[in-house]
Amino acid sequence: MVRPSTLLALGALAAAVACAPVDNTATSTGPSAATAATACTKDQLKLVNAGKLTIGTDKPAYEPWFKDDDPANGQGFESAVAFAVAGELGFDRDEVQWSTVKFDSAFAPGAKQFDFDVNQVSITPDRAKAVDFSHGYYTVKQAVVALGDGKYAGAKTLADLKNAKIGVQVGTTSLDAVKNVVKPADDPNVYNDQVDAINALKNKQVDAIVVDLPTAFYVTAAQVEGSKIVGQFGATGGTPEEFGLVMEKDSRLKTCVDKAVDALKSKGELAKIEQQWLGSAAGAPELG
Repeated sequence: MVRPSTLLALGALAAAVACAPVDNTATSTGPSAATAATACTKDQLKLVNAGKLTIGTDKPAYEPWFKDDDPANGQGFESAVAFAVAGELGFDRDEVQWSTVKFDSAFAPGAKQFDFDVNQVSITPDRAKAVDFSHGYYTVKQAVVALGDGKYAGAKTLADLKNAKIGVQVGTTSLDAVKNVVKPADDPNVYNDQVDAINALKNKQVDAIVVDLPTAFYVTAAQVEGSKIVGQFGATGGTPEEFGLVMEKDSRLKTCVDKAVDALKSKGELAKIEQQWLGSAAGAPELG
């Protein structure tokens, strides 16, 4: 996704030495398993600041990713994710410290002054040449944005949008989602630039636009007065866009952070955090 001004986030992680994965030929009780488990304990992690897990993000830190511009309060989707990962790694809240890192700097080449960065950074092959990404912690969904007083502002399902005139940017996953998931009766209005689609909504030339959910939050907060997120939905087909935690290239933490993210997924914790901070409470209900 293209990060509109202040949105987007996080990064990745690669092969590790101290956190080497368990040898597939070893049993769960064998020496390889024991070594891997030990390597991912808090006192074995190679940290930027001894005894503290340092997490980077941009400032201002915007909702719903963070709350009250305070990443350290544990509120907002990415703050909650970061603390959940920290917990899986064995860190208490008071053992986590936050560092201000500009969005573009997070995935630029070079040494990092954070253990991992969280800032809606999409995992891409080009970025992965310069940094490591964790396994994805959020799969980006699509969203429908309409004017609050518009005909389709109260739509509850995708079927309710069948007769809507929808605007969307060319060459995006959002256009694929309109064609393959929303399937409106009339072809969408397709624009060369996202700003043209946004202006079409402002000028009531379309009933709604479809953008990715992070962009939808930005559109409604800063670009189109009186607009609202009608709802969000998952796209089908193609390679899903995911956000990852960003780490220094060849980070020794990667394997351990991947384990932490995977554990949160398998326990359903990431899904709970997403529903709490990116669901109906954030003004983005699921469209059935």
